Amino acid sequence: MSERSYHHGNLRTELLDQAERSVIASGVEDLSLRALARDLGVSHGAPRRHFADRAALLEALAVRGFESLSERIAEALGDAGPSFEARLRAIAHTYIAFTAGRMPLVELMFASKHREGTDATRAAAHAAYTVPFEAVAAARRDGELGTDDEQAAGRLVFSTLHGLAVLLNSGMITGDDVTAVVDTTVDGLLTGLLPRARGVSPSLPSSTTATAKRQG
Repeated sequence: MSERSYHHGNLRTELLDQAERSVIASGVEDLSLRALARDLGVSHGAPRRHFADRAALLEALAVRGFESLSERIAEALGDAGPSFEARLRAIAHTYIAFTAGRMPLVELMFASKHREGTDATRAAAHAAYTVPFEAVAAARRDGELGTDDEQAAGRLVFSTLHGLAVLLNSGMITGDDVTAVVDTTVDGLLTGLLPRARGVSPSLPSSTTATAKRQG
């Protein structure tokens, strides 16, 4: 990158883009402002005009990650149907797509959220997860959940999807249609979350029913 590009205001974005690529490829340990400056062809001091130090760069990268996740989930929910099932499937597919091939960045995002002095990251994380948690809260208000504990339901959804993301990205689940894996996982969540009469098993979610009919 030339100094001309920097003066046009592109350097901050380019630093974050290159930092994200570096984190995904090699982890956080080898990331440095000097290395990024070298990779982008600018002076060693140029990155410090945007990031005071490495920690500031990492926090900005985590904030951008949460903001991107929030935008993607909000967009997916805007295109989803009104039912809890439709919204849960939209959240699930969006989260798995966001994490695909990017788990080192996701790990950085969550690690940054818990460090001292990272208020911006915590605020961005809160904003990102307010959207899906509100979908769970709306389902409880509409009587679509079998529990009044929407916080517990939200934690169940997130822990299940994050665990699935880890399994997929680590290669522990291989050779499968990711879309089908996500839908099957959502089916399991719905089985536990939807209301049911005492002693009566809930009906199969729509995707499971459709799959069973195709196999039959």
